[in-house]
Amino acid sequence: MKTTMKLMATTCLTLTATLAVAESHMADEMTIVSWGGAYSASQNNAYHMPYSEMTGVNIINDESSAEAVAKLRAMNEAGNVTWDVVDVVASDAIRLCDEGLALEIDFDEQLAPGDDGSTASDDFGDLLVSDCFIPQIVYSTTFGYRTDLVGDTAPTDICAVFDTETYPGMRSLEKRPINNMEWALLCDGVAKDDVYDVLETEEGQAQAFAKLDTIKDSVIWWSAGADTPQLLADGEVVMGSTYNGRLFALIEEQDQPVAMLWDAQVFDLGGWIIPTGLSPEREARALDYVRFATDTQRLADQAKYISYGPARASSAPLVGNHAELGIDMAPHMPTDPANAENTFLYNYEWWADYRDDLDAKFQVWLSQ
Repeated sequence: MKTTMKLMATTCLTLTATLAVAESHMADEMTIVSWGGAYSASQNNAYHMPYSEMTGVNIINDESSAEAVAKLRAMNEAGNVTWDVVDVVASDAIRLCDEGLALEIDFDEQLAPGDDGSTASDDFGDLLVSDCFIPQIVYSTTFGYRTDLVGDTAPTDICAVFDTETYPGMRSLEKRPINNMEWALLCDGVAKDDVYDVLETEEGQAQAFAKLDTIKDSVIWWSAGADTPQLLADGEVVMGSTYNGRLFALIEEQDQPVAMLWDAQVFDLGGWIIPTGLSPEREARALDYVRFATDTQRLADQAKYISYGPARASSAPLVGNHAELGIDMAPHMPTDPANAENTFLYNYEWWADYRDDLDAKFQVWLSQ
């Protein structure tokens, strides 16, 4: 018995020493970049605070994800990368990976296995759309509308956005081509399966801009995820696009007279990339963080604070009630069958190829 206890004590001391050595080779501070608002708050509760408590690492929050591609390009050019982990959408991750600005990940070696015994690659499945992208959540961009400003017939169809006669008033749309171009073509008679084939042509792009022209004078353009919720809360717009988690907070947490328009919601993925060009100590810390933050329990924990579906299959059964409101979160997820009756599947690779070109054309169109 004494020999066994001695061996156990020796093993514990060795493990403790090993962990201490590993920690000593990691940075003690890191900058994590995300989108702000309710989303960053959910990450802080589910990931950042538990990780800091466990490791003692100081986490600096930056809310520059909307400018991640441009800023990482500039940092790389200057040889001074100041970010350690960055939350990006899937198409931006593909671009950054293709340009050598994001670290390639060995998913099964560097990420935690699923709590159900699955490998990380099996657990994330088809959501592993890039060698550099670690999926975190499935979310959607969709519309919220003021229930007191739409009259007796609430909108149920995405094309209500273009119907200023039935639903007069200002709308809010994101100041970028993504989603707006797709919705414009859908509401101009293009079949869902043909949207990207049409949008790939000059004629298709002109068709989308012409449809957007019909409401251009009735649009307030937003750049930050918090903009549309604030515009809806203030009654400045009758309807507006934003991320479904932002609308959940507005409706359920703030009790505003707003409802969701789930029709043609655009599914997308949010997740982490680690920039290339970090020192070995910073890279080791970043990898340690993402292994922790994307395990089964942590992804399920985030769903306690915001209505985004966890990217791991093993996390889904663990999604329960909202941490503060106590309401069941499953019906508020974009992936809930009742909400996903008519979704639009965002083409990550298409936008990775065409984003820079259409961004430029969209800005020219806005200025006209």
